[in-house]
Formats: sequence, structure tokens, C-alpha cells
Amino acid sequence: MSQTTPKAMRVLILGGTGFIGPHMVRRLQAGGHEVTLFNRGRSNPGLFPGVETLIGDRDGQLDALRGNNWDLVIDNSGYVPRHVRDSAQLLQDSVGRYIFTSTGSVYAFDQDEITEDGTLLPIEEPESEDVNRYYGPLKILCENAVLDAFGDRGTIVRLHVVAGPGDPTDRYTYWPVRIARGGTVIAPGSRTTPVQYIDVRDLADFMTHLGEQDTPGTFNAAGPTLAEMGMEPFLYGVRAITSEAVGFEWIDSEFLAERRAAFPLWYGEGEEMRGISRIRAHRGVEAGLRYRPLAVTAMDTLEWFRSEPEERQDEFGLNLERDAEIVEAWRSRG
Repeated sequence: MSQTTPKAMRVLILGGTGFIGPHMVRRLQAGGHEVTLFNRGRSNPGLFPGVETLIGDRDGQLDALRGNNWDLVIDNSGYVPRHVRDSAQLLQDSVGRYIFTSTGSVYAFDQDEITEDGTLLPIEEPESEDVNRYYGPLKILCENAVLDAFGDRGTIVRLHVVAGPGDPTDRYTYWPVRIARGGTVIAPGSRTTPVQYIDVRDLADFMTHLGEQDTPGTFNAAGPTLAEMGMEPFLYGVRAITSEAVGFEWIDSEFLAERRAAFPLWYGEGEEMRGISRIRAHRGVEAGLRYRPLAVTAMDTLEWFRSEPEERQDEFGLNLERDAEIVEAWRSRG
């Protein structure tokens, strides 16, 4: 694919102070781009003191966006179609490209593998704004709102689980933290059960690249490799970051299900969810998506977590007693 030499851009980020946004701001600044943030000014307001911040609200308070021009907008905070429609329509004549941060949750997961052309969820209540209940379907409508306003100047990036320093969800962070504690670690289910996530910095690199190259289209952003990665190589890859004595106890899905034991990034082997970690990112890789080594994500995430306040670390749910009981029961089964 031919690529142009990036020129300095004026970039507007809707959001920018949560988990993903700060990594994007730093990546854009490193690339010589001028960044403006639009948000309510409530979360981490002093995070980027040298960056212009426009104060407003997606819900009807967009006046601060009027009268400006940007080469690119990255929408990290669009969940309600009405909000996205309002911002896209307001900006369609003053922005070159609109990149919308969507989600892999737009897909029906009862598919053997999921490409960008995979089956999407049905829109059962298009007028609803209940994000908790209709997260995926509402994101589909948000995507449509962007493409309706921007056409080929709209780009959609559908994220999988996002990992790395700053992650508040602990979905990925659990594994480097738990493995670094040492001892016997439960390895859930099959050794070949697929595991997927994307490093937040790889995501920031990719979305910046899409903006720099003015790339249209819809892209899955899932990793940590292009080829499918099973639970076993994933766990041993994370194991490489610590010198603690660690052993993995492989325990089958039925045994864990009987004890209602769940583990992050592991979704069992049910037919209805078989596609959740089989999201294909070939189109993204062709467009410039790249992956850093698995151990780099694990080590950087662990170092970040260890720098967090003590109370945050104390709240982290490792369930060591529960796991020890499960391992003992597994080993003593008749």
C-alpha cells in the first residue's frame, strides 16, 4: 500500500482524558501534530496543561466547536447515536476526516470468525439511549451517523479488549499481576482457546496512522498478533516477564463452570460466544496496524500497576484463596 509522508495536522479529540485518549494525545504530539481536546473538563483536567481544551458536553452543548477547522477528529466518547449525529453534522464542513472509535461488541459472536463484513447485532430499539443494555447496537447507529455525515471521509475502528498502562478495567492487567505473584496459577479451559486484546499504544499508533494517511474504511483493531493466539502461548508469554516460580494448573471449563469461576480474557468454549476472540484484523494490518511484543505489553502494564496508589493495588481482585481451593479440588477429584 502506498503511503504519503505525514504532514502536521490539527487534530480534535472528543474526550481525551480517559484511558485511550492520553495515549493518543502523546502519540499525536510525538508526530508533530497540534491537538485540541473537547470534553466537560471534569476528568484529569490538568493532564495536558499545554493542550487547548474546549469545554462543552456531547448532550447539546457543542458551541465551543463552532468556528474552528481541523484536519482530523477522533471521537473516543461517542456512545449515544444522537450525540454522535449532532457532532458529526456540526463538524462535517470544518473537519477533513472523522475517525470513530467503535467496538467489536457490534458483532454477533456466534460466528466461527469475525471480519469487518461479519454479521452485526440486530437493532431492536433504535430510539433507546440505554447504553448499558444496548451498547453494541447503539455503537452501530453511531457508526452510521458518522458515515451518513462524512461518507468516505469517515473511518470506523472497532476495538477489542484494550490493554496496557492506564487500563482501569483490569481485564488484561489481571494476568501479568497474578503471574508475577508466583505460585500455582489456574490456566482456564483448553490450551488452544483463543485470547485477544490490543495494546493501547498500538491502537494509538494505528489511529494516528489512519489519520495521517487519510484512510477511509472500517477496521477491526484486535491483537496481540495477526495469527490466532491460544491461552497457552499467551500465559507463557506473560510468564517471561518474571523470575518468580510459577506453575500453571490447567483446569477444564466444566469444572470451573460448576464453581462459577471466571477469568479475564477467557470466555469458555460455548457455541454462542465462539467468535468473541476470533476477530480478524487482516484489513487493519494491511492499512498499517502493527503489534509490539507480548512481553513488552505485559512488563509495561505490570510496572504501571506497581506505580499505582497502594489502595488501588489493594483493591485488585486476585481471589488467591478461591483459586487455591479450586486447585485442591481439581487435584483430588476421583
